[in-house]
Amino acid sequence: MKLTKKTHACVRLEKDGRSLVVDPGAFTEAGAAVGADAVLVTHEHPDHFDEGQLRAALEANPAAELWTLRSVAEKVSAAFPGRVHTVGHGDAFTAAGFDVQVHGELHAVIHPDIPRITNVGYLVDGSVFHPGDALTVPGHAVDTLLLPVMAPWNKISEVIDYVREVKPRRAYDIHDALLTDLARPIYDGQIGALGGAEHLRLTPGESATL
Repeated sequence: MKLTKKTHACVRLEKDGRSLVVDPGAFTEAGAAVGADAVLVTHEHPDHFDEGQLRAALEANPAAELWTLRSVAEKVSAAFPGRVHTVGHGDAFTAAGFDVQVHGELHAVIHPDIPRITNVGYLVDGSVFHPGDALTVPGHAVDTLLLPVMAPWNKISEVIDYVREVKPRRAYDIHDALLTDLARPIYDGQIGALGGAEHLRLTPGESATL
């Protein structure tokens, strides 16, 4: 499987000539999901869900389909009948040849005064886990964790403990648009030294073979 990092929380996975894109949001470069055979969205926040990005992907490929939670599906399903699927915790499905399991129900706490929304994570082919905006432990061995490294709702000790709890073989940073280059060495050093897994980072557009 080929992993390509897009800006912020978006990634593209490719195998057998087909591609799956997760969380093309407003921070992600335009057209990040164009050409995808399937798109997954974890929740409704604009840095993960951008309606223009989704419409561009579904219009560019008439066979492309979207899997997401209800709050997102309701915004685009009417324009693409039969191509938008609503999922929740415990569901399993196949998208563009990838086997996907859904884990998690709620967004992480940003502040007690802010109501929590629904958030789901996706375990792809039993090996790659994208948790969206939550520190969900999937209850399944994970080879590659896509790690939300910097967000308004987390701190580095929680990120490190999350890696320890999931116990992946490797963790690639995502959710990093707010992390400055000045701070990256601190995060790289502490997560790498304390997380207990190989800690890796891709620049937007860079790829790795998993």
